[in-house]
Amino acid sequence: MLKYLFTVLIIVYLLSVLFPSSVVEFLVSLLSLLSILLTITLVNKMVLKFGLAFLGLGIFMLYTSGTSPAHYLFSFGSMLNLLSLFALVPILALPIKLGNYAEAVQNIIQEKVKNSGQLYMLSSGISYFLSSFMNLAALPMTYYAIQPSIRLFSITNKPRFMSRSITHGFAMPLLWTPVTPIVGIVIEMTGVSWGAMLPILIPLSILGLLLDWATGVYLSKKYHSPSPLGRPQAYKEMAAAIDHSSQGEKTSKLFHLIGAVLLLNVIITFADLYLDVSFLFLVTILVIPFSFTWALLIQKGKGFLTGLKEHFDTHLLKMKDQFFIFLSAGFFISAIGISGTEQTINKWIGGLITVIGEHAFLFIVPLLPLALAFIGLHPAVALALLVEAIDFSILGISPVVFTLAMLGGAVPAFLMGPYNATLGLMSNIIDEDPYKISRWNAGFTFMYLLLLLIFISVLQLIF
Repeated sequence: MLKYLFTVLIIVYLLSVLFPSSVVEFLVSLLSLLSILLTITLVNKMVLKFGLAFLGLGIFMLYTSGTSPAHYLFSFGSMLNLLSLFALVPILALPIKLGNYAEAVQNIIQEKVKNSGQLYMLSSGISYFLSSFMNLAALPMTYYAIQPSIRLFSITNKPRFMSRSITHGFAMPLLWTPVTPIVGIVIEMTGVSWGAMLPILIPLSILGLLLDWATGVYLSKKYHSPSPLGRPQAYKEMAAAIDHSSQGEKTSKLFHLIGAVLLLNVIITFADLYLDVSFLFLVTILVIPFSFTWALLIQKGKGFLTGLKEHFDTHLLKMKDQFFIFLSAGFFISAIGISGTEQTINKWIGGLITVIGEHAFLFIVPLLPLALAFIGLHPAVALALLVEAIDFSILGISPVVFTLAMLGGAVPAFLMGPYNATLGLMSNIIDEDPYKISRWNAGFTFMYLLLLLIFISVLQLIF
């Protein structure tokens, strides 16, 4: 029943954006409340605690503000824009799986990579590239593309090597890629143009990747030695498994993948410029037609439709925790606005800025999502709460600098937050504890934070 409820809720939400009316808005709120009530006994304990805290605080704020009873119901339904994106973005992985694009990646490794430093850069680079298009699906795809070739190299701790390269590369595009919810929620709530932010966010993202490559290569030279198998013999063994008659086809697939990523970003950029719809909604409605068109071009249309049905049959049920926590947090966010609590919060923050200064405050902002991640709050929820609570226009902060601080601060939360989906999925893949993966990422995270603070300082001088 839940999968049907979640599906209908997403459809009704999308209709409410396209055809706004009080009736559809009422249905969205009612179905959101029903989703919370039906999942309350099914979610894990930590999610339940956070959700009940959000609901309790939201009800308290509405009650003390003396708002009308109707506002309690209509406060439900916020953050469905994020949930819709979470639900639909994994569909982008279908044509990639159907087209066996991972084979092209394995072919490059077997033919071109000569040492563990190069392997680290390739692993991180592939993760970066796929993350800009597929979000969480990039983690398993990169791992299973790289893992068959790792035996060619004498690496002292293979799980750490794979985890660091994949998660570091994965996290960097989260600054700018439109398929990640944190970009959409911050862009939408700060009101800045996504296209205007790209010249700032992409250079920071690339510098972060180069920083990862530099540290990865340094550690590879320090701790890893050449393969005891011997390079020539190892390559002969791997090459024997390659069908050289299909080399051209695999190279073509690689260019297909690159072209698809670039095309999606170009389409979103122009659509964002010329269509008067929210950024999150725009990305959400483009996912299925883009993926289906891609599947048709590689003659996998039937397989795509089968995979799409399986996605809605299985994936939405796995999202019950997300539906509960995000809808509860959405109620809390709505209550902040309706009750006028954000005015009090802004007065407190204004007083803090007066004491420590704007520069120091903007240095604190990127640390907040990381701190909240260690108590189990998803970075997207943390950012939504922070953006809603802080009115940067009243506080005299540049929206461009504030957007950079918020998006830049989300990256450490993904790299080190032991309860988020990034480390959780990586933990399942390599069979290691999320806290251990978090510790592995600590050194790079602190170097990245230093890089981010330098960017914020320079941007403050410009804006």
